[in-house]
Formats: sequence, structure tokens, C-alpha cells
Amino acid sequence: MRSTISFNSSTVNHQTFVLVGIPGMQERNSWMAFPLCLLYILTLFGNLTILFVIKIDQSLHEPMYLFLSILACSDLGLSLSTMPTMLGIYWFDAREISFTACLTQMFFIHLFQWTESGILVAMAFDRLIAIQNPLRYTLLLPNTRIGKIGLAVLARGVCVCFPAPFLIKRLPFCRSNMLSHSYCLHPDIVHLACADITINMFYGLIAVICTLCLDAVIILVSYILILKTVLSIASREERSRALNTCVSHVCTILIFYVPMIGISAVHRFGRHLSPIVHMMMANIYIAVPPVLNPIVYSVKTQQIRQRIRKMFQPMKIRS
Repeated sequence: MRSTISFNSSTVNHQTFVLVGIPGMQERNSWMAFPLCLLYILTLFGNLTILFVIKIDQSLHEPMYLFLSILACSDLGLSLSTMPTMLGIYWFDAREISFTACLTQMFFIHLFQWTESGILVAMAFDRLIAIQNPLRYTLLLPNTRIGKIGLAVLARGVCVCFPAPFLIKRLPFCRSNMLSHSYCLHPDIVHLACADITINMFYGLIAVICTLCLDAVIILVSYILILKTVLSIASREERSRALNTCVSHVCTILIFYVPMIGISAVHRFGRHLSPIVHMMMANIYIAVPPVLNPIVYSVKTQQIRQRIRKMFQPMKIRS
């Protein structure tokens, strides 16, 4: 890597961006390398295990678990989108990323995030149908319909993300080329431009409103309807059983939205905080949810927990 780049001069290389590890302590980047690598290994292992278990067990070929498998694919996609640059920074201090590679990474990070948000909406509808119409549950959500829902969620993500690289390509970058994180995000790149970014900011606002905000409202309405249905059930045991089927999904929603709200709050109100706090929040936001989702479903979902236990249970030696 060239060490002679002047990040704050007008002669900065427009063909590359510089990613940040531990701000002000680049020589200690290796401190983050091992825990981050461990997180990625756990992410790959957990989500691939979920996919394998659902594939081989015919009893898990139900709507809830098929949506879970789509969620696992989204988590894998997000992890693979960020893994090369984050591990490159912390292991090898490889902080430079080309303009094209940065835009590509940005596209896939936002694509998988917005896809995951859409999947959470689909899973909320799944829980609503399962509780309101338990006898017609599998009839209302056949495998073909679930496949179409998954494709529709992915297509929405592609359509929303598609304009972003082209809107950024038209911008000149003549100031600093140092980004704020160890991966590329749309707001981070846009704020480095030395031109009017009103269109880019408006696009980003509309994209967030049409995906994350709208999805959050739909999920909230779905759970209001779920609670209304559950409270109308006469049996206390049946009410408890119905609510227990939603616990894993609620945990996944919190895992998705809490880090996002946290990093937004830090950026908005925590400018006086140490750069290390910003770095930790950014890494938690991108790396922790994909590793927690399979853990939540493995712990809270009895069928998956039992199947995983059987899969890893040592074979008994017959006497």
C-alpha cells in the first residue's frame, strides 16, 4: 500500500478509497483481527448448519423454516460482502479499496440489509397466518408461494439499490478519500464528494423510508393483529403456545433494528464520543446480527434444536 497518499489534499487519488480500522491506532488493528475472524467463522458455521438441517429434514419443509433458510442466505450474503475488506484491514492493514470495488461492496451490503428487512416482514405475515388460520397455514403458504415471496423481496432490494452506484459515479471526489468505517456505505461515500449531493441524500432518504421504515410499520401492525388474535383465545395454555412461536422472530427483529438504531444515534448525537466507540458500533452493526440469528433460532426453536443435537451427537458404539 502506498503510504504517500495525502488524504486531505486536492491531489488525492480518485480511483481509491481508504478504509479505517481502529482510528488513530492502526498499529493495533491486529487486536480486532481474531475476534472478528471468530465472528465470521461462527456466522458461516451457524447459517450453513441451519441451511443443512432444514434441507435434510423433511419435517422442516414448512413456511416458517423456509423463510428462516432465506434469512440465513441473506446473512451469509451480508457477511461475505464485508468479510474481505474487514479482515484485510485488521489482518494485513490493507486499507485501500478501488472505487469500483467500493461501489460494488456498498451495493451488496445495502441489498442484503434491505432484503433481510423484507424477509422479516414476510416472517411476520407467516406468524400472523399461522396464528389466525392454523388449519389452512400450509395451504395459504405453499412452497411455490414462499419462493415467489423470496424473489419479490430480492427484486425489491435490487430495484432500490440499483440507482445508488450510478448516482455516486457522477460525483467528483477532490477532497479526502478516507471513509469512516472498514466497509463502504452509501452515506459515507457521498459525504466525501465535493459537489452538490442533494439528489443522493434525497435518494437515500426515500430508499430508507420505502424499505426499513415501511417494513418496521408493517411488522408492528402485524404483531398488533397477532396480539389481538392471541388475546381472543380462551385457553391460557394455547395463548402461551401461540406467543412462544413468535419469540424467535421478535428476537431477530430486535437483533436487526437495535444495532441500526444504535449506530444512527451515535452518528447523530455522539459526535463527541471517541472514534473507537464509532468503530465498535459500526462493526457490531454489520458483523453481529448474522452470527446471532442462527443462535437464536437454534436455541428457541425446538425442532431445529433437536435436529442439530442429533446431527452432532456422538454415535453410540453398539455392544
